[in-house]
Amino acid sequence: MLEPCPIRTKADYRAALNEIERLFDAELNTPEFDRLEVLITLVETYEQGHYPIEALDPIEAILYYLESRELFLDELEPIKQAMSC
Repeated sequence: MLEPCPIRTKADYRAALNEIERLFDAELNTPEFDRLEVLITLVETYEQGHYPIEALDPIEAILYYLESRELFLDELEPIKQAMSC
């Protein structure tokens, strides 16, 4: 069992992820669930520092959403028309 401690290296990060996976189905209000919450917080902090995600431009986000679902911009026209009423 991994005791929660600061994540400083990739090895620490991988160990924390493995422990999170092991504890993923922990029941609420148990020591295991508390440990899971702490590990998730530590991993989130590590990821924010090492793998930051930049905010997307709203237009780029919409275009990405459409592309990832093989949709086209003109398919939004009915929504645009409905909103203009």
